[in-house]
Amino acid sequence: MKRLALIHTVIFLADMFKKKLAARYPGLQSFHVVDESLIQGLFAAGGMTPGIVRRLAGQAGLARDAGAEVILFTCSSTSPAVSLIRPLLDVPVLKIDDPMAEQAVLTGEKIGVICTAKTTLLPCQNLIREHADRLGRKVTVHGRLEAAAFEAVMAGDKARHDELVKQVAVELSRECDVVVLAQASMAHLAPELNESLNVPVLAGPDLCVEALADYLKD
Repeated sequence: MKRLALIHTVIFLADMFKKKLAARYPGLQSFHVVDESLIQGLFAAGGMTPGIVRRLAGQAGLARDAGAEVILFTCSSTSPAVSLIRPLLDVPVLKIDDPMAEQAVLTGEKIGVICTAKTTLLPCQNLIREHADRLGRKVTVHGRLEAAAFEAVMAGDKARHDELVKQVAVELSRECDVVVLAQASMAHLAPELNESLNVPVLAGPDLCVEALADYLKD
């Protein structure tokens, strides 16, 4: 298998992906880069800036120099930059949410998107629309920002975070064909929501890990 580099903006994602990759791809050579200042900069600026794009491109370039043959960005908020970085490198540069966005478009016309971070809401909606255009599908995207859930998890109140996200999921399920959990921090809720709601609920990490198979094979 090819060597994989993962670039994270929060440290918990490194631990999450280490476990998922070990289970799915035993023997995979991979390494993790964590730069929390990137997400801090995104929040401070309210979104992507040229400076952050340059820094993300720099991280990707360093990962390539370190031997990465596939590079994965695991932060949904970095998606706009990944499209700009891809032409700069001679290896695949992947977004965590591409498989999820494609699956959402193939699942239904009315797509609900839940975000807790303001920097993710627009990139995720735009990514879904890009996949819809590519696949010739007409979709309506209903985005919901639940900032209070983000504040709760940052304060260490995971139970409150989960309660708020589940409440929004219930509300969106009443008007949508599929609900998307737009950040990896919500992915643990997908199994429970899929059991309790009458529409599919999608999360990025597992779909992304599965989709890596096409890129990692020699």
